[in-house]
Amino acid sequence: MSADTIATNKLMDKLFNGRRSVWLFGYGSLIFKADFPFVERRPASIMNWTRRFWQGSHDHRGTEKSPGRVVTLIPRAGAICEGMAYLVTPQVFGHLDHREKNGYLRFVTDMIFEDGSSAEGLVYIATKENAAYLGPASELDIARQIAASAGPSGRNRDYLTDLAGALRDLGKHDPHVFAIERHLMELEEH
Repeated sequence: MSADTIATNKLMDKLFNGRRSVWLFGYGSLIFKADFPFVERRPASIMNWTRRFWQGSHDHRGTEKSPGRVVTLIPRAGAICEGMAYLVTPQVFGHLDHREKNGYLRFVTDMIFEDGSSAEGLVYIATKENAAYLGPASELDIARQIAASAGPSGRNRDYLTDLAGALRDLGKHDPHVFAIERHLMELEEH
C-alpha cells in the first residue's frame, strides 16, 4: 500500500531558514541515480543505522498488487551505513520529496566524510510505521520477491544490482545487499 509523505516532508522546510545549501545522505538509489543538481558529492557514512531491503516499492520498482523491495535504514547500535552525501540547494527537495514519497520521511543526521570531517544533513528513512513497510524477511525470500517485481521505474532486480555495483565502486561491503544479490543470481541461473 502506498504511503504518500510529500506533505509531511514539506513541513521540514522551515529548517532551511535562509540556508543556501544542505547535505543529503543517500544509501540506496541516491548513490547510483543522482537525477537532481548538486553542488558537491562525497562518500560518507552515518552511525547507528543499517541498510535493509524492508521497504515496499509500490510506485517505482513494483506495483500496488506486486510491490518490489527497496532499502530503508533500521536503527542498530554500533552499525555504520556507508553511502554518498550530496550538497544540494533547498529547492531540490521538491523533486526529492516526490521521488521518495512512498513512505520516506526526512530526518536530520550527522554524517562523516572519508577525510574524517563531519556535517549535519538530511536523510530519507521509511520507518516501520508507514503503510508501505514490508519488514524483515530472509535474504532468499527478499531475492525471490525482487526477481518477480517490476514497476514504472523498471525491474526491481536492476535496483538491487545497481546498488550492489555502486557499493563495490565505492569499495564498500554490505553483507545484506550482497547476500540478496547472490541469491538473485542463483535464482536466475535455474
